[in-house]
Amino acid sequence: MNLLAIDTSTEGCSAAVALDDRIIERYELAPRRHAELILPMVEEVLEEGGLGVNELDGLAFGRGPGAFTGVRIAAGVIQGIAYAAGLRVAGISSLAAMAQQALREYGHQQVIALIDARIGEVYCGAFRAGADGLIQPVGEELLCAPGAVPLPRGRGWFGVGSGWTAYPEILQARLGEHLSGANAECFPHAADVARLARARFATGHTVEAADALPIYLRDRVTAA
Repeated sequence: MNLLAIDTSTEGCSAAVALDDRIIERYELAPRRHAELILPMVEEVLEEGGLGVNELDGLAFGRGPGAFTGVRIAAGVIQGIAYAAGLRVAGISSLAAMAQQALREYGHQQVIALIDARIGEVYCGAFRAGADGLIQPVGEELLCAPGAVPLPRGRGWFGVGSGWTAYPEILQARLGEHLSGANAECFPHAADVARLARARFATGHTVEAADALPIYLRDRVTAA
């Protein structure tokens, strides 16, 4: 299938087209420039893929958690395209997209993804690799203090995300014996949103444009 995916949920901004045999992506680490960059990125990946919007089979976006403004931009852009083209949408966890990158690029089978949620909290999700080569959640995603991140079962977990930059000492003290390492410079990529979204479309777990909504995990949000 031909699938367009975007992500603007963290400092990274990206768009990708997943074709039958390859994925084309544009990615830039560009805090506060998402609104400026995302539509040109969409146009570029569609052009490189030789596709018009009317040739897409579906859409996907990083639905959060993450920065309020960034998540809202992605939802707004994808809703606009979905309404115009009559396409269904898969919302993909930003935490899961980071975990998928850790699996894809480095082979980590167990991943704890943490995004700095500001005001002394992190967005947290734990994931394991499935037999299909896609990451699967272990428990629910949540918002918590870094010192209260749920302890995973067993050892050999790898940490990714900006939470590890913001609270390295606290997280090391909390999770140290369970960890094999961490990479704080890991941000969601639209290419991984697309990989996870393909499975959603295959199983029919998609929504109409009106229901393509952000997930914030908190009532009080920050724009950063």
